[in-house]
Amino acid sequence: MRASDAEREAVVERLRVASTEGRLTLAELSERTEAAYLAQTQGELAQVTADLPGAAPTSVPFAPPAQGGRARKWVVALLGDAKRTGTWRIDGGIGAVSVMGDVVLDLREAEVRGREVDIVATCVMGDIKIIVPDGVDVELSGVTILGDKKVQVVEAPRGQSAPVVRVTAYVLMGDVKVIGDSRAKPIRRGWHAWSGWWQERRRQPGHGGYEIPDHRGNHGLH
Repeated sequence: MRASDAEREAVVERLRVASTEGRLTLAELSERTEAAYLAQTQGELAQVTADLPGAAPTSVPFAPPAQGGRARKWVVALLGDAKRTGTWRIDGGIGAVSVMGDVVLDLREAEVRGREVDIVATCVMGDIKIIVPDGVDVELSGVTILGDKKVQVVEAPRGQSAPVVRVTAYVLMGDVKVIGDSRAKPIRRGWHAWSGWWQERRRQPGHGGYEIPDHRGNHGLH
């Protein structure tokens, strides 16, 4: 049977809940969200959540668990390098500080326990690189003086409810970059039963296609 828009949105909401429960990484959440929007039948929707509790599609949205206030986790590089990669848990805000050093935050294999990822990046004569899965919605703001801040991510088509990564950057003679999978070293991913039709359908011309946005590449003084 053909899937309805309400059923697709309900599955996307279920995926968000699974993410807050620690069942999906940010990359898995992004991929499965896209797969849910591309699903044409209820059977395909069922495959997207087949390994999650309460997997059957429903038109009743799920309520996410309440998020308590948590301290921001900091990654700091002073005259050196600091990296946070692989599997890790994000249950609050993240702070990244680079003073004449380099910071790398790879969010793709992170377990995100909230609706969005909130990052405050402070960079003085250094570099901060944030790696996210393609298909997320990146919101970049802040102040740049004699430096650069930009987004190079293949974002989801307009109208889709994608995971959100919000970055507030304060840059002095440095660089803050948010890049997607297409510009980073690949990570190992598990392939699910729905991946075959998902890969085929996302290559179809009628899918709408992704574009790397250029209107969020901010330069100079802000």
